[in-house]
Amino acid sequence: MSRIGKNPIPIVAGVTVTLNQRNVTVEGPKGKLFWTHRPEVAVEINEAEKVITVTRSDDDRFSRSLHGLTRSLIANMIEGCANGFVRGLEVYGVGYGVQLQGNKLTVNCGYSHPVVFEVPPGVTVEVQTPQARGDTDPARFTVSGADKQVVGQLAAKIRMARKPEPYKGKGIRYAGEYVRRKVGKAFAGTGT
Repeated sequence: MSRIGKNPIPIVAGVTVTLNQRNVTVEGPKGKLFWTHRPEVAVEINEAEKVITVTRSDDDRFSRSLHGLTRSLIANMIEGCANGFVRGLEVYGVGYGVQLQGNKLTVNCGYSHPVVFEVPPGVTVEVQTPQARGDTDPARFTVSGADKQVVGQLAAKIRMARKPEPYKGKGIRYAGEYVRRKVGKAFAGTGT
């Protein structure tokens, strides 16, 4: 039995979950999400206890792999519709910065041209420039939304525009990410 899959999923207050054949719909204060689960697993909603259980039809390897996955995806849908997911990013480097205009996020990260990302619907980007905060720290921005996969994918795409380099630490990194630094070249100081 899957350790993750056998755990029931609690339905938090303010979130409604409906099941229509294999279609799972979760609606809450942060948004509405749809998902169709595989036929190898069964999803049941217990309205009296306010929990969702996921079971599998057989002990086939593929069914076992889908058991925990289905439970995790539904739990993430409920969490996203209730509270949302937030991914923070920071931009380090001289002349590096980020601007938001409508649903276009423009990142200046050391290339001869700015890199433009389109913000998908259901995702919110908030930019905090150092001037607005009144300090000299790097530009910070957050990507938030109800769908964990979409939020994580957009944050990963933005980070891939210029990953942090190990010598000076310039680039785009997740908030709180540790960048392992390397020592630069050592020049010959004394000769004999």
